[in-house]
Amino acid sequence: MSRQDDDNARSPLLNLLIIVTLATIVVALWYLVDYYVRGSTEDIIWYPPQVPCDLHRGACQADLGVHADMRLSLGSDLQPLEPLEIDVHLHGIEAEQVVVEFVGRNMNMGLNRYILDDMGNGHFRGLGQFGVCSEDLMPWRAQVMIETADGRKGSWFDVDIRRRAS
Repeated sequence: MSRQDDDNARSPLLNLLIIVTLATIVVALWYLVDYYVRGSTEDIIWYPPQVPCDLHRGACQADLGVHADMRLSLGSDLQPLEPLEIDVHLHGIEAEQVVVEFVGRNMNMGLNRYILDDMGNGHFRGLGQFGVCSEDLMPWRAQVMIETADGRKGSWFDVDIRRRAS
């Protein structure tokens, strides 16, 4: 058997190992990019919302510890793909940044994260929108994440968004 025959016999196995290695690297990079783009929510101290509220009717509130609370309002007409004003008011807590993320409660709806502008005096405002879904009624969770000097805090509010009839 010549050396060239010996090299050809190893070639398919070597090619397979190269493909498996490249696939592993691509998957690892995808997870790394996803982690940094989305950010981790594991280091957030989550506080449950106060008794039931309806974001369709007005603002919802949550306590953020002993002497701090927040209020979220989303405007009056909550529809998929329609721009909506996001307002967060904080009391008793100094925030460096406030982010609101809309998360599908029963299916992955992609990244719907909005960094709000600091308007002063604990008021943060920005524009966002709910994604469109093939379902007539889509259950969403509005997660409010607050970056403070002492760490990250947050709360969530559930809301169902119904598509308009076409």
